[in-house]
Amino acid sequence: MVSRVLVAVDGSEVAEQALRYALDAHPDAEVTVLTVVGVPSAMFGEATAIALSEDPDRSIEEHAEPVLERVRAVAAECDAEVTTEAAAGHPARTILDRAGAYDVVVVGSHGGSLADRLFVGNVAESVVRHSPVPVTVVR
Repeated sequence: MVSRVLVAVDGSEVAEQALRYALDAHPDAEVTVLTVVGVPSAMFGEATAIALSEDPDRSIEEHAEPVLERVRAVAAECDAEVTTEAAAGHPARTILDRAGAYDVVVVGSHGGSLADRLFVGNVAESVVRHSPVPVTVVR
């Protein structure tokens, strides 16, 4: 029986579908929704802003808030309760670092834009390959 589910979201439509799937497939489970911000990039944008802020934890929360706000709205629509978490770093590594504490990880197959699809698709693939627990990939 699945009692703890980790759902990784990135603000994309596919991630929202993954959350809806997790809530529907595991109605009695404790669901934690994780979003990862501050992804290192060639332009150093979000990661640099977080690293240089006076309060990095607050900066992480601020960057994650739009995604987590939508997560809470989806949970309310599904009449479900979720725990939300925001972290900074590389998405696959961050998800994998937490995966062992859950019975299953649910991820979307890809993000919204072409760049997101390439990057997030790689995240899903990496999580599937290295997770210590089963992974459900939602398309």
